Amino acid sequence: MAKDKKLPLQSSNNANVAATATSAKTIEETYQKKTQLEHILLRPDTYVGSIEKHTQTLWVYENNEMVHRSISYVPGLYKIFDEILVNAADNKQRDPSMDSVKVTIDVEQNCISVYNNGDGVPVEIHQEEGVYVPEMIFGHLLTSSNYDDSMKKTTGGRNGYGAKLTNIFSTEFVIETADGKRQKKYKQVFSNNMGKKSEPVITKCKESENWTKVTFKPDLAKFNMTHLEDDVVALMKKRVIDLAGCLGKTVKVELNGQRIPVKSFLDYVNLYLQSASKARPDALPRIAEKVNDRWEICVSLTEGQFQQVSFVNSIATIKGGTHVDYVTNQITNYVMGIVNKKNKNANLKAHAVKNHLWVFVNALIDNPAFDSQTKETLTIRQSSFGSKCELSQEFLKKVSKSGIVESLLSWADFKQSKDLKKTDGTKRQRITGITKLEDANDAGGKSSDKCTLILTEGDSAKALAMAGISVVGRNYYGVFPLRGKLLNVREASHKQIMENAEIQSIKQILGLQHGKQYDSVKTLRYGHLMIMTDQDHDGSHIKGLLINFIHSFWPSLLKVPSFLVEFITPIVKATHRNGKVLAFYSMPEYESWKESLGGNASGWSIKYYKGLGTSTSKEGKEYFSNLQMHKKDFMWVDEQDGEAIELAFSKKKIEARKNWLRQFEPGTYLDQKEKLIKYSDFVNKELILFSMADLQRSIPSMVDGLKPGQRKILFCSFKRNFVKEAKVAQFSGYVSEHSAYHHGEQSLASTIIGMAQDYVGSNNLNLLQPNGQFGTRHQGGKDHASARYIYTRLSPITRFMFPKDDDILLDYLNEDGQSIEPVWYMPVIPLVLVNGSEGIGTGWSSYIPNYNPRDIVANVRRLLNGEQMEPMDPWYKGFRGTIEKTATKEAGISYTVCGIMEEINETTLRITELPIRRWTQDYKEFLESIMTGNDKIKDPFIKDYREHNDDTTVHFEVIMSEENLIMAKQEGLLKKFKLTTTISTSNMHLFDPKGVIKKYDTPEQSMIALYTCSD
Repeated sequence: MAKDKKLPLQSSNNANVAATATSAKTIEETYQKKTQLEHILLRPDTYVGSIEKHTQTLWVYENNEMVHRSISYVPGLYKIFDEILVNAADNKQRDPSMDSVKVTIDVEQNCISVYNNGDGVPVEIHQEEGVYVPEMIFGHLLTSSNYDDSMKKTTGGRNGYGAKLTNIFSTEFVIETADGKRQKKYKQVFSNNMGKKSEPVITKCKESENWTKVTFKPDLAKFNMTHLEDDVVALMKKRVIDLAGCLGKTVKVELNGQRIPVKSFLDYVNLYLQSASKARPDALPRIAEKVNDRWEICVSLTEGQFQQVSFVNSIATIKGGTHVDYVTNQITNYVMGIVNKKNKNANLKAHAVKNHLWVFVNALIDNPAFDSQTKETLTIRQSSFGSKCELSQEFLKKVSKSGIVESLLSWADFKQSKDLKKTDGTKRQRITGITKLEDANDAGGKSSDKCTLILTEGDSAKALAMAGISVVGRNYYGVFPLRGKLLNVREASHKQIMENAEIQSIKQILGLQHGKQYDSVKTLRYGHLMIMTDQDHDGSHIKGLLINFIHSFWPSLLKVPSFLVEFITPIVKATHRNGKVLAFYSMPEYESWKESLGGNASGWSIKYYKGLGTSTSKEGKEYFSNLQMHKKDFMWVDEQDGEAIELAFSKKKIEARKNWLRQFEPGTYLDQKEKLIKYSDFVNKELILFSMADLQRSIPSMVDGLKPGQRKILFCSFKRNFVKEAKVAQFSGYVSEHSAYHHGEQSLASTIIGMAQDYVGSNNLNLLQPNGQFGTRHQGGKDHASARYIYTRLSPITRFMFPKDDDILLDYLNEDGQSIEPVWYMPVIPLVLVNGSEGIGTGWSSYIPNYNPRDIVANVRRLLNGEQMEPMDPWYKGFRGTIEKTATKEAGISYTVCGIMEEINETTLRITELPIRRWTQDYKEFLESIMTGNDKIKDPFIKDYREHNDDTTVHFEVIMSEENLIMAKQEGLLKKFKLTTTISTSNMHLFDPKGVIKKYDTPEQSMIALYTCSD
């Protein structure tokens, strides 16, 4: 039966296979228990680092200077030297009177000694261990004075290995110490890797004697060495220099009997900078700050690679760590802000700034923790440092003025240029992959200079162009439609430009190469670029943006004759009953002709061409049949042309742009009879019309508080006697038809909805009724229903605000041959103060807070009675928080708006109001961003929240720890929980009765202006 006996189950790696005779090991041989000492000697890399030679480029000290060179050294040997050195430095923290460290490195005798004065090791027997304390801490493993983590220590040792490792990796290790307090001197010799020890020799010493000296002979065989090599000695000497820099002027450090000439951390840093400056034409900058007793910082510059030299409690953290990050992040954030402000296209990230920095840090940290026993990287959290290192504004300003900002700006320009070149086009006959491009057959070929690329405003304009080129053929004409307005590349970020498909497509189609100087069109795929847009203000803006794009990147191209041309179509056609047809290419030109007719306008029928889509295919063919009549060349005359383009599109020209718009004269237009258009004339006579229209769309009139779209809606409401409700979508159509509204009906529907909204933070008096879901404070009105499903009509109060008897007195406009809304209405009280306003237009922005209608009525009565008005503060219907005046300046008044928060108990807060225009959904997202369970944050501040909000009220309950609630109260609950905002009257820009932008410093000032106007 023995042969039927089954063997145990065997694994696939043969672990259970019986050992052969030649490789047989007993259980005892396979599984061994080692003493701690044996384990250290068997696995030294776990404790002191590698015992193999490493070749690395490091700083060393030789010939009285720092040198950065490649060296070969054994990390383990370097570490056992460092342990003794750090022990000596630690004594300065225990005994501030320590003022001497002496290091001797005897290469011939393979002997190293480190001496420091100050309190020695207590020479007495440890009652629990039964041995003298010096023997215990230098000759027994896992003994230390640093085990009690409840005590905050700023020493280097922590885990109980330290000097014992030096003892273990030495053939001889001698500890000598003088304990003046007990008047005993102690000496003991260890040998054979701490395997043997002599009996301690104890003699008497003076009370004034206090010192410790460690002498050791490294066991070079353990490090595969025969003698102390030059590279290792140079590295050891550098560590002695480190010690002098860290300990400063109060400690005299000697090496081989010579005093180290470093008396401060700044002296120490200078050794590096002097060495690094040798290869430079100029000296490296040095910006230093002793932040407090625990932090010394110095910053210099590098060329594209971050460098750091740092110490924690005199330990050289050669790989940095959290202390270096703490300091570096403050610098990078500050510098990054300056660079991105100077060039917003830079889109600079922190790591880019960091790569230009050389940071030196000397820090004392409570109970430091490292990534390993070799202590190369500090890992303890910033919150546990035991001190703060907040760099001063003066220091940060000095860093920013050191040349780093200029270097980073140059680097950013280079990087952007390099990135943009990746999207360059080339002159080739066939390009593919560009949707909607109708390429000319000869584009990129021998006759490319004769080819014209037509850029159209949208697909409908492309259809018209395609109908037209059926007349002239496809060999020399290509068409590409633009999707809306081109990006303003002059103010766009680098990322925006790189991600803008339209910009990249135009470069590819034309064959444009970034940074290239173009004196001719020979290297391009097309010799001419034709802009074909609607003849309205937005069409002019698109032309301007395209001109701006080319001027920003290839200004020389605008100087090439006939490269840039525009295709013009009529904006109005007048047809006489006798068949005569007149075409007008601008509204001022048409208005001038109409005025010249006087009373002889009968017999003419007028057709308005609101866009290129209004023209028929037949008309398109007619245009292209007489191409010279419809084509106009842009012409570069002098640098005034470039200045005009910058004036219109550069952020740097904001003030000049404001003056440009102030000087606008109604009736200005570009004479389309001219065949050549100067770029400066285009900007000053055509583009300015868009800028004015944009401003009027964005900023209300001081008189009625309305923008043009709102005024058209009010006009049509009165015209229709809008007392019976209708769908918002239907009413939009009515307004568009009866008020010559030239923009999309979706935009009109949004304006109607806005005029009817009545949630907290919207209108104090809504002119239209919100019959349906018009939006709530939950999402700031964005949660309104579709215009197809909600109804509106005039609010009963609206006709009281705008009396019907005044209608006949108003100055009505005339457009598209029909009488439309007035220049402005005249409300009985200033509506602009009742409902406020906000908008951004060309050159100006405007912000008007809401005010209480009762306060406004009271002040109107005071004005009528010739009395002094009372100052008014902002007020929002339904808002239960506070609005407090915080500052009064010439330019306006500032207010702090606060929500409502109350403390329920030690761990719960109740929030029942948010600041004005801080919407409930946004606030909910904020709470979630600081809550436990959010993986994106390291230190969540709250545990949870509960919500009892509805469409009109706010009610959050926030649950947090008692400790965090105390911290929040110290910081200020409202501030910590973002329950404050500021509003101001410093930006109250409005159109005055004459249509001129004017700034009002107070609401009362605008009321006086309105009173004067209506008088």
